Amino acid sequence: MRGRAPRPRAIAVAATAATAIALPLLLTGPPATADSDDTALQAAFAEAADRYGVPEGVLLAVSYLESRWDGHGGAASVTGGYGPMHLTDAATALAESTARGHHADGTEDPRGDDSRPLPAADRPGADSATDAVPAAARTPAATTLPRAAALTDIPADELRTDEAANVAGGAALLADAQRALGAPASDDPADWYGAVAAYAGAETREAAEVFADDVYDVLATGARRVTDSGQRVTLAPVAVTPDTATADALGLPVGGRDPEVECPRTVACDWIPAPYQDLGGGDYGNHDLADRPDSQDVDYIVIHDTEATWETTLDLVQDPTYVSWHYSLRSSDGQIAQHLRTKDVGWHAGNWYVNAKSIGLEHEGFLTDPDAWYTEAMYRTSARLVRYLARAYDIPLDRQHIVGHDNVQGPTNANVAGMHTDPGPYWDWSHYFELLGAPFHATAGPRGGLVTIAPDYDTNSPGYVDCGSPGRQCPPHGSGAVRLHTAPSHEAPLVRDIGTHPGDGESSTGVNDVGARASAGQTFAVADRSGDWTAIWYLGQEAWFHNPADAPTAVNARGLVATGRDGAATIPVYGRAYPEAAAYPPDVPVQSVVPLAYQIPADQEYAVGLRTDSEYYRAVTFDPAEHQVVRGEEYYQIQLGHRIGFVRAADVELRWSGS
Repeated sequence: MRGRAPRPRAIAVAATAATAIALPLLLTGPPATADSDDTALQAAFAEAADRYGVPEGVLLAVSYLESRWDGHGGAASVTGGYGPMHLTDAATALAESTARGHHADGTEDPRGDDSRPLPAADRPGADSATDAVPAAARTPAATTLPRAAALTDIPADELRTDEAANVAGGAALLADAQRALGAPASDDPADWYGAVAAYAGAETREAAEVFADDVYDVLATGARRVTDSGQRVTLAPVAVTPDTATADALGLPVGGRDPEVECPRTVACDWIPAPYQDLGGGDYGNHDLADRPDSQDVDYIVIHDTEATWETTLDLVQDPTYVSWHYSLRSSDGQIAQHLRTKDVGWHAGNWYVNAKSIGLEHEGFLTDPDAWYTEAMYRTSARLVRYLARAYDIPLDRQHIVGHDNVQGPTNANVAGMHTDPGPYWDWSHYFELLGAPFHATAGPRGGLVTIAPDYDTNSPGYVDCGSPGRQCPPHGSGAVRLHTAPSHEAPLVRDIGTHPGDGESSTGVNDVGARASAGQTFAVADRSGDWTAIWYLGQEAWFHNPADAPTAVNARGLVATGRDGAATIPVYGRAYPEAAAYPPDVPVQSVVPLAYQIPADQEYAVGLRTDSEYYRAVTFDPAEHQVVRGEEYYQIQLGHRIGFVRAADVELRWSGS
């Protein structure tokens, strides 16, 4: 959605056996200290499974889908879940969240079209949403922790903060669900499908089964990792065919899928439409009708976070005076809500060129609250949706086409500083692309001319400030981003970004400051190497990041780079690929094509993401019959800095860089 504002969320997607996403048994996470018991959590799963009569594999798989076995230091998820089993206590979590405060930056016009700016008086600001949803905090799905406390006689505070207690609470809930279904205790994981489906707290049979299918997919493929508290946990693969009929006793409503939704069958997806409404006085909301891909290619899928709860998000997208995006994904279970047909253009990315050529996905979450964590269920659902959309629109699964809102460039110099920065440094791009089936890996030898950023998320923790309030230290947390310096030293100043910070260009360690940041999956041209450090070309300067051989934060790559043509001093870079004046018909006002303020020396190289004809979608009237598409000269998308940029093909030459 907008960069720094409230956004919607979605519904979890479970894979069927035929479409399961197979993941390798990767051992990741922070190293355990020599004097710690790094098997205590594994033992807790075994003990809880034995005590409550739940198959250990089922308990481990449910927990993996909820939290990947992380405890998050006792902090609540965005949906009020605590600990490895995601036991929910939404009322407590809401109070804690209010005490911490959420802060969201960015003043962009989400439509990003200066030919038709949004009337400020009519549309709420990106940071205006509130999240007081006390009714939602009292639903059964939001109160599993108090129920676990009653079943186990373990105090609620202990269930929130003690990982072993939390696991016991989850096991007790599963056993209770099995009894409630009238099913006997069993050592066979196949008999627990209904109880697992009940654990999701879903409101429909489809959503509950999606969750259960994903749990059994995890059980079949196995998993192994080191958690955020240094615990080594392993789930050995188990061949099992679940008895799906055990979910019948849940009595959940079974509804046919709305014919409007465009989702794979492996996710739970609702149609909750955004309004296309004439507001009078030449104003309308909250999106534009189009006919993509016949009218325009769809080149991008933009990943957002909502900066709001699920309920607030759905309220906002159904407001005709607000803005819009195509899909929302819910954190608790991965539920998806579709709001726009993918052929139509949403107002979400703050850059009209990108909006006109993209599909926007909002994920329930808060950028500046890293421990309001995303669930594995939501990551998996989102990945299935993106794979489905990528196939439908022939979109490559790479970070040049699957971008964060924080990677979208300001369309003009005046917009750059106000662009939004979600989903931010805590979104796990590496894990997301593993789920997409397109993991980041080396494509060149040790001296490749390009590098793809790929730090280990769990052990990479650069440290940020401005979480909750200005200057406040963010809690230690894994991150997919690396910090960029002016020299190969941690003590060297951060690189400057004169667009994000007009005036002095000084970057900071702020969680919303993208001025000196490169994120997982982004590919850059190598400028230099020195010992454990690598320099990349970034916003017209050398930018150094720590990249030691024994713990690399990037992999070597090869591909096309753009550099200036002979005789040129600089490479003009643009925030949008708009046509030249001669391409416009007489009845369409010419849109300005002005370079961004960044000075890019012509001898530098920048990784090329895609080639595109320049394009402007003229849509300023309620009647779509008056909309027009203007096309002109050729452009290339480049990885300019943390954000992408565009260069005219006439201004650059391309080279193959690699080894």
